[in-house]
Amino acid sequence: MTTFFWGLAIFLLLNAFACLQRARVGPTLMDRILAVNVLAMKTLVVLVLLGFVFGREIFFTVAFVYGLLSFGVSLAASRLLESGRLDP
Repeated sequence: MTTFFWGLAIFLLLNAFACLQRARVGPTLMDRILAVNVLAMKTLVVLVLLGFVFGREIFFTVAFVYGLLSFGVSLAASRLLESGRLDP
């Protein structure tokens, strides 16, 4: 089962490079915000998988805080973009 978790974590990390490419090349600022948000969720899943593999609860706490921060930042960036205070 541990091999499955490691394989899944490596797959998610390799898949994250597609999100990095979209964040770098994205035609609009909203595409870039969405790509960074997806990348943050992939990182969150990898942290939870590492918590299961190592049996350490600190990974779950870090993943929870990271998810809250990611949600707050993407929400703030979207609101600033919509209000016009953030130039595309």
